[in-house]
Amino acid sequence: MLLRVGCVCKKGHRFLLRAFSCGVAMAKSKFEYVRSFETDDTCLRNCYIVVRLDGRNFHKFSEQHGFVKPNDERALALMRRSAGCVMEQLDDVCVAYGQSDEFSFVFKRSTNWFKRRASKLMTHVASQFSSSFVFFWGEYFTHQPLLYPPSFDGRVVLYPSNRNLRDYLSWRQADCHINNQYNTVFWTLVQKGGLSTTQAEERLKGTVAADKNEILFSEFNINYNAEPQLYRKGSTLIWDTAEEVTTKKVKPANQSEREVHVTRTRKKITTHHCDIIGSQFWEEHPDILESD
Repeated sequence: MLLRVGCVCKKGHRFLLRAFSCGVAMAKSKFEYVRSFETDDTCLRNCYIVVRLDGRNFHKFSEQHGFVKPNDERALALMRRSAGCVMEQLDDVCVAYGQSDEFSFVFKRSTNWFKRRASKLMTHVASQFSSSFVFFWGEYFTHQPLLYPPSFDGRVVLYPSNRNLRDYLSWRQADCHINNQYNTVFWTLVQKGGLSTTQAEERLKGTVAADKNEILFSEFNINYNAEPQLYRKGSTLIWDTAEEVTTKKVKPANQSEREVHVTRTRKKITTHHCDIIGSQFWEEHPDILESD
């Protein structure tokens, strides 16, 4: 097949270059049919897109890397750092919530990142989070080398209304409370009560929340409600605006150089360890959710 390419030189003279394409164009059209096997995974419009990541086999990972039980502040801080990196890369994430080895990223209802393709959103979030987790590992685990690469699986879920989204985040925070309360009692029985893990598991079988609080308080003088909110409530990351004052030097005409203060408003990520099941958090941050 003969290929003609039109070019313009600096002098403005037009000329033609002739070259044989060796059938490249034909080959492209011949094999391009394979694209028809791709499925359409565009997320429905006007819905919040939630990408939730979970650590794969993190029970084993935490044991082999010497995580402090029941909560390791280094690991939780690293999770928040990695989540912040995702939000910086994808600023249409309006809120992210994390606890233990999971993080949920909520994209605005109006987002058009990656043309709202679920596979693109999930893989980008998962890869950015995982690579950040590995990249910043040494800053948080200064005396513990990373023994093998961690991995996170992801899923995409759509929520059509503010009520649905808030219920989803409430569910995750309730899960944080349930898991943390159990783990707090379990490891207290092991570390301070001298029980084996099997004995502690047997002791807690069939207990409800009030029973667990009673064990902590009556046997170990621990008030569960006084435990750090980071552990009990998880971490909520949102975008906030902040005024930043910087100093720069200016030199007006016919005047000596002087310093002036410049105030700029910029977006930044802030972290909150608080209740997000009730209304107060959402009333204090009305810009997170878009109108129904």
